[in-house]
Amino acid sequence: MDTIICRSVEETIQWGAEQMAPRLFQGAVIALTGDLGAGKTHLVKGIARGLGYEGEVTSPTFTLLHEYLGGRLPLYHLDLYRIQGAQEAVRFGVEDYLPSEGVTILEWPERIESLLPVQTQWWRIQILEDQSREIRI
Repeated sequence: MDTIICRSVEETIQWGAEQMAPRLFQGAVIALTGDLGAGKTHLVKGIARGLGYEGEVTSPTFTLLHEYLGGRLPLYHLDLYRIQGAQEAVRFGVEDYLPSEGVTILEWPERIESLLPVQTQWWRIQILEDQSREIRI
């Protein structure tokens, strides 16, 4: 297990862009866990930047899915916070992204754990006492 400490939002974004995005491949599924405000979307911003996406990256909490196209690989960012379980996720078409022709990152993946492919990578972001973020892969 790899662990990284990010001491700022900028450092989280930079780490996602420079260290994680180059390692990602077509069909990668990342289950990104952590409390509200832990920095999950900031990490996705960095990954999107590292994949070559130049637009704005925001949390898809109210839309369920944001697609970021135009980079080395498509990035599908799903936020399942408002989903009640696997059946509801299936009705929304989540399975179409598990895996996909790009990279799929899911926030609140534990809500649909039974749907996730075996090769899913589990990443955890935790807020430390000094407000830095610990990311475990």
